[in-house]
Amino acid sequence: MRNVSVCLFLVLVVSWVCHGQIIADHTHTDMGSINANHVTAACNMYRVYYGHTSHGSQIISGMEVMETRYGTPWRFNDDGSGGELSIQEEYGDLGHNGDTAWADMTRSTLNAPDNDRNVVMWSWCGGVSDNTPTGINTYLTTMTQLEQQYPDVDFIYMTGHLDGSGEEGNLHAMNELIRDYCRTNGKILFDFADIESYDPDGDYFLDLYADDECNYSGGNWANEWCTENYLSDLCLDCECAHSAPLNCNLKARAFWWLLAEMVENSGPGHPTPTPTAGPSGIEVVLEMPGHMFRSGDNCY
Repeated sequence: MRNVSVCLFLVLVVSWVCHGQIIADHTHTDMGSINANHVTAACNMYRVYYGHTSHGSQIISGMEVMETRYGTPWRFNDDGSGGELSIQEEYGDLGHNGDTAWADMTRSTLNAPDNDRNVVMWSWCGGVSDNTPTGINTYLTTMTQLEQQYPDVDFIYMTGHLDGSGEEGNLHAMNELIRDYCRTNGKILFDFADIESYDPDGDYFLDLYADDECNYSGGNWANEWCTENYLSDLCLDCECAHSAPLNCNLKARAFWWLLAEMVENSGPGHPTPTPTAGPSGIEVVLEMPGHMFRSGDNCY
């Protein structure tokens, strides 16, 4: 029994190691950098449970633009029919200081007898701006507990939207706590705030007190960029809650990039190896990085 426990522990550790850190930020909003084959694989592989309110809807709004403009493989629906990405939307968000109601809703969904979700993502509304290190730690700890409770599910962390308080504001400090945790522990992060801090040319606006509407101390960077690049598909119109269409279109591309990168990194979303009978009753076949173990090694 001890050997079996060790094997199962190794399976979990290896799945985390193989998955690695994935961070979707402003450097991943170029559609040309997204592997379309991996997008197709993601549509077949992942079934997303996404909890959000108005700010979180920005990703969905941008995805609708891409779907209309480009068609397959950038299509999504509720149930994944037709080879499209399945996204089940839940009304709600990550709340405020120490709120974990979203975690209870997640467990209720994942524990349902007919559950088929294998990716979970929740967005913030204004809950990072007025948060505290204790509240952010509660969020991070709860996410990690969910990962441990549901090892076959990918959990996507998120930062909170900009609020105009700049680099010295509480929002930035709390977002940095989330980023540092994800970098240190190899998590999957959708960096909502980072995408709002840069225009497509890489010009930086957080130090100019940018907010979620893309306003900054000198104007509105989204409107300015689209005035200069009015033929760009990034400026295609959409109903973008609280913001300019460019913001939604950038976030949609970053989300598709994230899913494609999850495929590339062969995370827990891939089929889990099935235990088969062995000399000791249970054999677990490990899929492991070559630099850590020999190819084909078995654990009995």
